[in-house]
Amino acid sequence: MSPLLRTENLVKRYSGLLATDDVSLSLAHGQIHALIGPNGAGKTTLIKQLAGELRPDSGHVYLGDTEITALPTEDRARMGLARSYQITSIFHGFTVLENVMLAVQAQQGHSFRFWKSVHSDKRLTESAMVAIERVGLAAKAHIVVDAMAHGEHRQIELAMVLAAQPRVLLLDEPMAGMSQAESEAMTTLLGSLKPDYGMLLIEHDMQAVFALADTVSVLVYGKVLMHGTPAQVKNDPAVREAYLGEE
Repeated sequence: MSPLLRTENLVKRYSGLLATDDVSLSLAHGQIHALIGPNGAGKTTLIKQLAGELRPDSGHVYLGDTEITALPTEDRARMGLARSYQITSIFHGFTVLENVMLAVQAQQGHSFRFWKSVHSDKRLTESAMVAIERVGLAAKAHIVVDAMAHGEHRQIELAMVLAAQPRVLLLDEPMAGMSQAESEAMTTLLGSLKPDYGMLLIEHDMQAVFALADTVSVLVYGKVLMHGTPAQVKNDPAVREAYLGEE
């Protein structure tokens, strides 16, 4: 299967430090490719280069057959590349529906119309509800997000990402700060989305990584230590020494 997203020999330097060191990887439709490694390994720097927030010093990024290395973030988003963040970024004081409507509005290129409620725009509300239903929050669409739990905030953020109608999801620690029950629920949710997208997943929850990923890349000091299946990565002595430990 041809890759939806791929990188070739990405390098990003900060003074004498190689934050990403000749990184090549690929992601196909219907696949979850997990990126793991210790803090400071360069994972977030890599995802920023994929999203267009950082320009690599050398190397290439492709979305499908199109090189996007020099394209800004907004152009990549319009082409189907969407990113979530480690820190939840939702609009407090708004309902679930209003938060996701804002994401739909941004994707469709609309601006707010003065003297007219956006709730009367069926194109916004219907598109938003599709994304909300997809993450399992349809029954809570009209609840103000401040009254909801952290795990539900993560679901809202994921609905906002899906509202952009992406082909590729860049997920930066979607389980961060979650309880075990919330993490298990998010793992189930991501698994249900897997057939429809390509997902690059950065995550420290190894139980989630090994449950979801088709391919795992281990990043240490900016360089890929290995690519492999979850079983190969879990049992590799060098990976256990560098990151996983002996348990």
